[in-house]
Amino acid sequence: MCGTCGCSSHEAGGSGRTDDPERGRVVALERDLLAANDAVAARNRERLAAADTLALNLVAGPGAGKTTLLVATITALAGRVPVAVVEGDQATELDAARIRAAGAPARQVTTGKACHLDAAMIARALDDGIAPAHGILFVENVGNLVCPAGFDLGEAAKVVVASVPEGDDKPLKYPDIFAAADLVVVNKADLLAHVAFDLGRFTAAARRFNPAVEVLAVSATTGEGLGAWLDWLARARARRHAAA
Repeated sequence: MCGTCGCSSHEAGGSGRTDDPERGRVVALERDLLAANDAVAARNRERLAAADTLALNLVAGPGAGKTTLLVATITALAGRVPVAVVEGDQATELDAARIRAAGAPARQVTTGKACHLDAAMIARALDDGIAPAHGILFVENVGNLVCPAGFDLGEAAKVVVASVPEGDDKPLKYPDIFAAADLVVVNKADLLAHVAFDLGRFTAAARRFNPAVEVLAVSATTGEGLGAWLDWLARARARRHAAA
């Protein structure tokens, strides 16, 4: 278990024997931590539903372009859909500043040595009134494709943002997060002509772990494919509104 955050995704070490008492205690602690997180996440989900707020958990490795995608999205939805962002980073408010400059409220969550956001962090952001009624709350998780897979925040959907320069084998290397994804956005599609990235191979790998997952190719800098992303958001908002 990770000594920093208690994340079950870090489970390693020990003897690996199922009869190892120490390992049994670690597994039990991990289950307790996740159960406590899930209870808070369930309350978050109830609060978001009451406000008719669509909450999306954006997960990616560092540098995939989550913030750039959010800036483009905020610009495209300006005047039409209320948007706010919870920004997760280990340090600084750099990304939150970019979000605010684009015109949306942002609540920075600085995690220190923790490698992901958890439901309690989101609950505190909700207490601060960050969730826009009848709008979208984007949660930009800490850059990490491992730990966020196991932590429910109370979101309606997990969106994995990958990028062309990272390679088309990402789903094979990080299967848990792709299995948990409701949508995969392949960012920096404008580089497809310049990088050895096979979109078909990437999509097949993602669907190996998640047969129904939708995969969108987008360039947040040029706007290529952004319409398909906005359409997906509109459908997700409609489902949220119908369930409210």
